Amino acid sequence: MTYLTVFTAPKPFTDPHINIIQRNAIQSWLQLGPDVDVLLIGEEAGIAEVAAEYSVKHLPDVARNEFGTPLVSSIFALARQHSDAPLLAYVNADILLLPDFLETARVVAAQVQEFLIVGRRWDLDIRQGLPFTPGWESALSEIVRSQGQLHAPSGSDYFIFSRSIFQTIPDFAIGRAGWDNWMIFQGLKQKWPVVDASESLMVIHQNHDYSHLPGGQMHYGLEETQINAALGGGMQNMYMTLDASHELLDGQVQRARRQPERMVRRLERLVYSPRQRGLRWLITQRLRKLRRKLVGQ
Repeated sequence: MTYLTVFTAPKPFTDPHINIIQRNAIQSWLQLGPDVDVLLIGEEAGIAEVAAEYSVKHLPDVARNEFGTPLVSSIFALARQHSDAPLLAYVNADILLLPDFLETARVVAAQVQEFLIVGRRWDLDIRQGLPFTPGWESALSEIVRSQGQLHAPSGSDYFIFSRSIFQTIPDFAIGRAGWDNWMIFQGLKQKWPVVDASESLMVIHQNHDYSHLPGGQMHYGLEETQINAALGGGMQNMYMTLDASHELLDGQVQRARRQPERMVRRLERLVYSPRQRGLRWLITQRLRKLRRKLVGQ
C-alpha cells in the first residue's frame, strides 16, 4: 500500500515557462520513491498528456465554480477517493520536493496520530528543465541556500495531513488566496496539531508570473479571492504558519516556541476579533510592520 499520496491541480501546460516548472515539480515528486504516488487533477490543457508521459494517475472530472475554476473541495475529495494511503499531501504544481518531504511525514506520523504539516517555502528562479541525475537534490539545495529567498510566513504551498481529517472543505476556488489560510485555522479549531516544519523541511517554489490570471495580476484582488475569504469565515480566519500550534525541530514535534514574531502574530489575531473593529486597521498596520521586521520580510 502507498504510504503518501501527493496530489495537485496544475495550471494549463500551454505557457512555456509554466510547462517547464510544472514538469520539474512532478518529476521531483516521482523521485520520492515507490511509497509515494502522484495524482494530477483537472482537465486543463496538457494535463492528460503529461500524466501519461510520467505514468501518473489523471483525474479530470473536477467540479468548478461559475468562473470555471476547480474547487478545492472537489480536488480533495477526488484525491481521497483514488488513494488508500494513510497520509495525503496537497502540493502546488510549481513546488519542488526533496527526499526530506517523505521523511518529515514519517517522523511526524510516528509521534502524532492526526496532524497537519505546513511550512514556509523557498523562492528560486528556475528557467529550464532540471536534470534528475544522481546527486540532483544536494546540488539543488546548495543553489537554494545561495540564491533562494525564504518566503514570508503568510503563504502555504503544501499540506501533509492524515486522511482521517479535512473530510469536509468549503467550495474554495483553487489558486486564489484564502483557502490555504483557512486550512491552518480549521486545523487549530479542530484541535489537530498543526506542525510548522519550516526549519526542518525545504520545499522550493519556482518563481513565475501571473499571466494565467485575469489581467496578469496576482490573485489577491480577484472576486474569487473575496469569495474564498467569505467562505472561510472572514479575514479573522486567515491564519499563517506563525499560528501553528507545534513545530518540528531536530526530529521532534513540540509546542511552538514563544518567539517574538509569534507573539506579535497573536496580537494581530486578537485585533481581528469582531469585538475589536474600532482600532483594527491602525493596530494591524503597526503590528504587521513589526512582524515583517522580526521575520526579515
